Amino acid sequence: MITNEREQPKTTIVIFGATGDLAKRKLFPSLFNLYKKGNISEDFAVVGVARREWTNEILREKVCESIANVAESTDQERAQFATHFHYLPFDVTGKESYKQLNELLTDLETEFKIPGNRIFYMAMAPEFFGTIASNLKTEGVTETNGWTRLVIEKPFGHNLESAKQLNSEIREAFNEGDIYRIDHYLGKEMVQNIEVIRFANALFEPLWNNRYISNIQITSSEHLGVEDRGGYYEKSGALRDMVQNHMLQMVSLLAMDPPIRLTTDEIRSEKIKVLRALRTIDEREVNQFFVRGQYGPGIVKETEVPGYRSENNVNPNSRTETFVAGKLMIDNHRWAGVPFYIRTGKRMKLKSTKIVVQFKELPMNLYFDKNKDYLRPNLLIIHIQPDEGISLILNGKKVGPTGETTPVKLDYSNDGVDAGNTPEAYERLLYDCMLGDAANFTHWDEVDLSWTYVDKISKAWELSDKSIPLYPSGTMGPIESEELLIKDGFKWWPITD
Repeated sequence: MITNEREQPKTTIVIFGATGDLAKRKLFPSLFNLYKKGNISEDFAVVGVARREWTNEILREKVCESIANVAESTDQERAQFATHFHYLPFDVTGKESYKQLNELLTDLETEFKIPGNRIFYMAMAPEFFGTIASNLKTEGVTETNGWTRLVIEKPFGHNLESAKQLNSEIREAFNEGDIYRIDHYLGKEMVQNIEVIRFANALFEPLWNNRYISNIQITSSEHLGVEDRGGYYEKSGALRDMVQNHMLQMVSLLAMDPPIRLTTDEIRSEKIKVLRALRTIDEREVNQFFVRGQYGPGIVKETEVPGYRSENNVNPNSRTETFVAGKLMIDNHRWAGVPFYIRTGKRMKLKSTKIVVQFKELPMNLYFDKNKDYLRPNLLIIHIQPDEGISLILNGKKVGPTGETTPVKLDYSNDGVDAGNTPEAYERLLYDCMLGDAANFTHWDEVDLSWTYVDKISKAWELSDKSIPLYPSGTMGPIESEELLIKDGFKWWPITD
């Protein structure tokens, strides 16, 4: 095994829902990458729990299958990694299951010399989170000589009221500092790079305010539809599934003031200030600031695809939004008057997540001709996925005697620099949790403020009798999304730029 000088935390990880898709696609490969790189030592154990009557051998076979395609790994290395996995058939409502879990964890901690450090990862239906947390506490599973941490996947509730209830339940068993609400967007390389771009470059930070920036655009588009998640999506929609967490998290990172120091508490404090400064939208004003849409039939990648209402487990008369675009205003000294535009949707033209920072025009630009529209605004584009990197759009002179200008694009791409070693979002976040670094996890105050903001929009749409705008699959959303910016004198920048 390759070793390095990074800290190698000793811990047991309990995965609730170990037979599910998340564990197979994300958690097992991420843990294997950490193991392969030497970020976790041989002194760790993973206990998978779920309802199925699996055995240790079956779980280990599934683990080896899920990591079979990990680059630069051998059969021997994968097999050795799998020996750290153990399985326990589990009833989340049964006290006896928790007693058996505690006994198994105690035995494994003795075997692997782990000092009572335990991570409980909730990779299952959120309605069981509170029950599991409560039983972990009452049955003594959290009483150890080391630390215990609870990792929770989204959604954290489906509105503010349910989020508060869930938070109350888990806070009876875990302190806020031991609760890690995971948002995999915060683990993405270029999302984490936002802080570096802003705070490590004298070129940008002095310009990062309303004196020099005219607007900021955040696009997160998917070319896939809801696939087999129709039942879930009918209850959530794009607003709850994407805006309440991923999109607002990116807004807060882009808009936050420089923290006093790069610690968990200071970073979170600045993000929370941004969410508190979001301009409150009255329910009667929602249509002025937000647009929703639903994908209809269309063509994606030269293939005909059905509309949302024809998907499995979807109401044929559904009014659930699969697209949201919005204009957010942040009423503080730095950002007063600067709109933050967001849009996210399913069955769109491309899979892409990008941030476009549009700088203001010069007050008297000698090279601007309204009849020829020579100049393009200066843009900073942060490419988050599927490509990773930064583009800077400047204006330069066209070759020739005319003196006309042309856009000049300067690119930096992570795909060409050590791309094979870029950690997956879950890999980074799992390791952060083991180290006790919660900077890239969501604090309850952020969840509270996000739901407070989103609930007003959701309520207005539920009470509205207007039909939901449809957009053809394979496009960038309904025309109303374009009009949201046009009325402010702006336009969405193409995500292919």
